[in-house]
Amino acid sequence: MVDAGRSHSADTTSSPASEPIVRVTEFRKTYGRTIAVDGIDLEISRGEIYGLIGPDGAGKSSLMKAIAGVLTYDSGTLEVFGTQVDSEQSAETIKDRIGLMPQGLGLNLYADLTIEENVDFFGQIRLVPKEILEQRKKRLLEMTRLDKFRDRAMKNLSGGMKQKLGLVCCLIHHPQLVVLDEPTTGVDPVSRRDFWSILAQLLREEQITALVSTAYMDEATRFHHAALLFDGKVLARGEPDEIAALVPGRIVQAKAEPQAESLGILKQTFPQSEAVGPWLRVFVDDADDEQAKQAVTSRIEKFSPHEMHVAEPDLEDVFIALLRRRGLTDNDDVQTASSTSNTNARHADGLAIEANELVREFGSFRAVDRVNFRVEQGEIFGLLGANGAGKTTVIKMLTGLLPPTAGTGRVAGAEMRRAGQAIKERIGYMSQAFSLYQDLSVVENIRLYAGIYGLSRRRARERTEWIIDMAGLSGRENSLSGSLPMGVRQRLAIGCALVHRPQVLFLDEPTSGVDPIGRRRLWDIIFDLSRNEGVAILVTTHYMSEAEHCDHIAMMYAGRVFADASPSELKASLRNESGQLLEVTTDNPLAALEVLESEGFPGVSLFGKRIHFLASDPAVAEQRVRDALKQSNIEVLSVLEQPLTMEDVFVNRVLALEKADARANGETQ
Repeated sequence: MVDAGRSHSADTTSSPASEPIVRVTEFRKTYGRTIAVDGIDLEISRGEIYGLIGPDGAGKSSLMKAIAGVLTYDSGTLEVFGTQVDSEQSAETIKDRIGLMPQGLGLNLYADLTIEENVDFFGQIRLVPKEILEQRKKRLLEMTRLDKFRDRAMKNLSGGMKQKLGLVCCLIHHPQLVVLDEPTTGVDPVSRRDFWSILAQLLREEQITALVSTAYMDEATRFHHAALLFDGKVLARGEPDEIAALVPGRIVQAKAEPQAESLGILKQTFPQSEAVGPWLRVFVDDADDEQAKQAVTSRIEKFSPHEMHVAEPDLEDVFIALLRRRGLTDNDDVQTASSTSNTNARHADGLAIEANELVREFGSFRAVDRVNFRVEQGEIFGLLGANGAGKTTVIKMLTGLLPPTAGTGRVAGAEMRRAGQAIKERIGYMSQAFSLYQDLSVVENIRLYAGIYGLSRRRARERTEWIIDMAGLSGRENSLSGSLPMGVRQRLAIGCALVHRPQVLFLDEPTSGVDPIGRRRLWDIIFDLSRNEGVAILVTTHYMSEAEHCDHIAMMYAGRVFADASPSELKASLRNESGQLLEVTTDNPLAALEVLESEGFPGVSLFGKRIHFLASDPAVAEQRVRDALKQSNIEVLSVLEQPLTMEDVFVNRVLALEKADARANGETQ
């Protein structure tokens, strides 16, 4: 097990030799017979961002609440600021130096209070003097760009704004340690990046220490140190790069046709194989570049694999590989659907969904503004956008749940306005907020949906068996759906939406809150439905890495579609417009970030101990970086080009639109 929690770069702590701010030894917490945390050890040093990563039920929240002094524990020792926290009395002595933000959008806030009233309330209960409260409130609201909305009620905020307000309330009393439990879950990519920029600025200017948990594996690069948790235990810990090095191997990406058949063959030898858009993505254990290429090629040689690339595995690959190697993955692997094509009727032009100039107004507010897109039968189509962009409203119009103010649409061959019942019979819909009855069992939920869609007993029995196999629910048929892990519950929800074999499936954020293993299994199902069953799938997601799975993407902003292309086309467009992504590694990243910001480098952001930004001329930008940091006595360890991601595309395009809107309204950014 990597244990790199003792040494830090000069940027991460004001006193490298100082005692850890948090020390946990043999920590154990149980709830009745359930062991939530089992013998965990970890240390958090002053001035760093320490990450806890793991699936639901790994023990993250229990450990964080105990560190914040709001949860008792069974055994072990817990020291915070040098104080042993082992009683309510000792916990009270440290709480004034801690800020806690619990899991869930706005759960530490009051819905009917405005932004300013929430901040004032938290300042008062923390006994912040009025003059200091006003100064601190002004600074934090400006930093989070909430100052223009101080009179807006919390219940009317977007998810990203709620999380930023939660952070402000958590920070209003100037804590030394902030404990943030999944602060970016359910938040759009722009707000996520905004959130991390704010945290980096506080780290630099106020030398706070942060303990952060996340469901997004890609965020691990932003941590100085991290612990991977599973089933209440530490699976690995250290710097992200050190954890990644625990599992030697390579990722091979290639194209081969037929893709579904190629994937099935690869999975027999390489369990960590998946389809990502047109690509096959394979983790090859214990191999160098050439060995990995040869291993994949030899398995699918008859399909003429081409455009083959080899790369280092990311932390999500490593996490899953660690579980697999240690036999910690469960046995509920999903089954592929029938390889025969869906017998449902297809209309002649091959179009499954067509939106033409769709408009939806709520009073004077236009939520959807002349939206156009087309989805082919058997295509995975991604509808991406920030919170409040209009995605869910578009889905509700297309599924007949909400009449459009203007425009037309066709779904599964039926005209949207005039064929509501026909559309309902031909589509499946898994909503963001509600899909299952949690007090019904797995089988009872399936039977309920079968009854709603009018299936005969024989057909309902056949589809129930198919769903149980497809979702990996064998042995759990009589379990209450509310008792299932999130990933398993979402697979059941997809199954219920498919009980009547629809031609088109709408999935509204199906993987929100699902752990990495659960997300991959859900995408296995989605891919199989698309390729083998010919189902057209429209999916919304906040995980930009998942956007890579889509064949086609429409991006929305303020009710409008501003981009409509494949992931590769969108990344190529950003590269042509704004340049290549550069990654700068230095011996003092916080200071380097400040220097590069002052030098006018656009969009610089901190990713753990590295800095990212886009450069139209990478060679010129590298020289500028080296010159600027040399003048500040900061050593540059490397400047490397990195591949663009869909998050880079989304964030840069949306920020450009926000700036254009601000200029049009005469505002300054």
